[in-house]
Amino acid sequence: MKLLTIVGARPQFVKAAVVSRALSKINDIEELIVHTGQHHDANMSDVFFEEMEIPKPAFNLGIHGLGHGAMTGQMLIGLEALYSQQKPDRVLVYGDTNSTLAGALTAAKMHIPVAHIEAGLRSFDYNSPFPEEFNRTIATKVAYFHFAPTQISRVNLLNEGIDDSKIKVIGNTVIDALYFAKRKSGNKVIKKTRNLVLITLHRRENIEKNYLILIDVVSELAASYPALKFVWIAHPNCSIKIRSKIANSEQIEVPDQMPYFDFISMYESAKMVITDSGGVSEETI
Repeated sequence: MKLLTIVGARPQFVKAAVVSRALSKINDIEELIVHTGQHHDANMSDVFFEEMEIPKPAFNLGIHGLGHGAMTGQMLIGLEALYSQQKPDRVLVYGDTNSTLAGALTAAKMHIPVAHIEAGLRSFDYNSPFPEEFNRTIATKVAYFHFAPTQISRVNLLNEGIDDSKIKVIGNTVIDALYFAKRKSGNKVIKKTRNLVLITLHRRENIEKNYLILIDVVSELAASYPALKFVWIAHPNCSIKIRSKIANSEQIEVPDQMPYFDFISMYESAKMVITDSGGVSEETI
């Protein structure tokens, strides 16, 4: 069986590391990884394939830096051509990104069964200007196999009319990836400190509209707690803007994205983590 796995964003690389290693042990499955190019920065893409021992993508569409409609449209065009050429038996997608939507929708239109990992997650917020809830619900409508992380996700799928025989609760692949990373790095952890606060904010609601407010909040925290050191790991699109506005830069460090193993070590050493990331929230629990 030929399986095309569609990835494009940092969390998908982490999850694919777990699933692709498992698939490599099954003799009658040939997996080819397709990178849409959605996250193309080396620290948000290449480093994960290296550290997490993910097979290099067989195909890279190189699609990035566009608006949602243009990006998704270009992915649909590129994936349709690729599916026609490769003729996969199954297509595997992760999560709720534009890559997820394009990978699933193209396959469904071409009558290729879709497997969706992280199926059934819901915020029930359709008023947000951002596409994640739409992406994941549309992926549900067109997918054939639904791999849910929790029983709550399973119930969400059942409530939307998905046949229970098509749902499998598999747990959270983010946690599997975390355990692998810790084993591979020798469980090396920076000594826990009492004064490190790690901040990671990446959602567009924050970095595009509210980053000036966030800078004021973090600056006020730093001024109120001068003994604390704040490390704010910012999205590459936002880090330069943040650095230019931070006043007390000696207390607030703003590096770009860092390698996954270094990031894990950093938050395990922190007194506190402030984040808008679902994956980081899951890992730090």
